[in-house]
Amino acid sequence: MMKHVFGKSARVSALVSLLVVSILSGCSSNGEKPAASGNDAEKNNPVTVKVFKSHMGVGTIPGKDNEHVKYVEEKTGVVYELVTTAPGSEPTEFLNLMIASDDLPDILRPIGGIEQTLIKQGGALALDELLPKYAPNVWKNIPAEAWDIVRSASPDGHIYYVPKVFLVPERAPMIRQDWLDKVGLSMPKTTEEYKEVLRAFRDKDPNGNGKADELPTSGREFGKWMDHLFGMYGVAMWEGVPEWDIYEGEIQYAGVSKNMKAAIAYIRELYEEKLLDNETFLNKGDVWQAKINNNLVGSWYHLPANLRDRYTAMLKGAPDAYVVGMPVPKAEGFEGFVTQKSMGEPEWMIPTVAKDKAEYSLKLLDFFYDQSNDEFIRFGIEGQQHEVVNGKKVILPPEDSRPIALGMRNLTTKEDMDVRIKETIPEDMQKMVQDVFAVSTSDARRIAGDGLPNTVYEGYPDIQSHKLFQEYLTKIVIGEWPLEKFDEFVDRWNKAGGEAVTKRVQEWYAKVQK
Repeated sequence: MMKHVFGKSARVSALVSLLVVSILSGCSSNGEKPAASGNDAEKNNPVTVKVFKSHMGVGTIPGKDNEHVKYVEEKTGVVYELVTTAPGSEPTEFLNLMIASDDLPDILRPIGGIEQTLIKQGGALALDELLPKYAPNVWKNIPAEAWDIVRSASPDGHIYYVPKVFLVPERAPMIRQDWLDKVGLSMPKTTEEYKEVLRAFRDKDPNGNGKADELPTSGREFGKWMDHLFGMYGVAMWEGVPEWDIYEGEIQYAGVSKNMKAAIAYIRELYEEKLLDNETFLNKGDVWQAKINNNLVGSWYHLPANLRDRYTAMLKGAPDAYVVGMPVPKAEGFEGFVTQKSMGEPEWMIPTVAKDKAEYSLKLLDFFYDQSNDEFIRFGIEGQQHEVVNGKKVILPPEDSRPIALGMRNLTTKEDMDVRIKETIPEDMQKMVQDVFAVSTSDARRIAGDGLPNTVYEGYPDIQSHKLFQEYLTKIVIGEWPLEKFDEFVDRWNKAGGEAVTKRVQEWYAKVQK
């Protein structure tokens, strides 16, 4: 296990200090001299580009002799060296260690607002002129609106990172249709009908094992991944974190809205009746996922595109299992929706100290945005990422011993998703996944705060962390505090910097609207 070099409380200040040192030192990320430009030179003297990503999941890191790496090298003249977090380590602390070791990657996926720290300290390379020249596919495929949002996130209006763009809803409320059938109920249309469904899930043994072990709905620690319960009340949430949207005519923090208070009151009722998994605020990600996979959860909120592996696990214990999208139940007096964030989140940036390799980093990135490479990117190498069955490529499930497929593209259109479902989801699951997306899409709404830069939180780390919200949410829902304490939270949040941050957000929104 990797030893962390910083305690969590000191993480932000230590990171800033270390970045200043790294930037002022002007050291290259790994001391390797780039090869001469030109295709022939690149093939004869390939340049190694160190790519940092976190949360890679199951699989081994491919080395330079891996067939996948070799294929990309042949096409680009660049060796893709993937660097990721050690098992069990906290990604921000891992990146801190790289910085402290003077071992910055050549291109990185920023974590925890590090992109704004780099921009502020002069440690991020401006990409305005480099992208059209070395990454034309990135430049043309990402919408102009997304580039404008990126410009709005920097004080000088330059482009310092490539944004994530996801033009279809990523997340969806899901429910077990086979459970609905077994308890004799139809899809709930209101919050009260949803309660009735959850009570039936709790009491009528829909998983058929003779035990009262069903969890009608569930979430994760800090109130994450139960956004469907907030969305019913028009609360903009993203994996359990309140977002910024229009409330009472102005862009506001959803966490202090009247919508949020109503949502918390409802969730508290579910918890009290054991309709919400009473271990929700203790559930780590793997525990929560195991509960879903093992046919214990009837209704949840997650990623339809990742449903294949979850559903495969369910079928082992429940051959009749079937998952459908759940339209957002109507809460009286509120307009519910599924939160959609489509563009502006930082995806890739290049440290200034790695500017000598920027050409190669961008060429590597461009390979993954070139649509002519889509089939390779989806399926990878036969025997490593896919097998051929009856003349058709079939994605292999992830395994600890199997190399991770390389990737860098995070641009998804509806057409991309349709192709992804058709080519990477087993045929007998495709309609199920498509239907979940269709339901989610009809309920999705892009929020006003989409693309909001982290700079609005500068000087107010407690507001940015959402920890105050998470404390009040947890204690009110589990019954330790009364619902009236929510008003105290709003007051404390405003006094702790919420009012100042709100002013910045409203100024940003006015600028983006223009």
